[in-house]
Parts: sequence; structure tokens; C-alpha cells
Amino acid sequence: MSLSGLCEICQRPTVEHTCDRCGNLVCDRHFEQRLGVCAECGAEMGHPGSPERADDRSDDVDTYQF
Repeated sequence: MSLSGLCEICQRPTVEHTCDRCGNLVCDRHFEQRLGVCAECGAEMGHPGSPERADDRSDDVDTYQF
């Protein structure tokens, strides 16, 4: 379902979800489908992988660690 507004995490215009925990409107990239929450709430809840998703990298460059 498409909602009107901007993603409250990255400000992209493709809002598709509402966080069940805090009510934030978020894009698909910042929504934890399995939990039904935004990436920020997922990070607060200690869900593995959420802090990385919540850290929006506006340049969309992959980071490699060696």
C-alpha cells in the first residue's frame, strides 16, 4: 500500500509502511517486515541488522571491511 508523505528516516517520497510501534511512515528500505516496525524501532528492540539499516547512507556506496 502506498501512503502519502516522506519516509521519516531518509526523507524519500516512497512511503509504503507504517511502523506498528511508533507510527512512523517509512519506505521499504527502512521497514522490518518480519517485525512490523521501522528500522529505528528494530534497533531499539535489539533486532540484529537493524542498526545498519537505520544508518542511512545517502551516497548508497557499499562499505567493505577487511
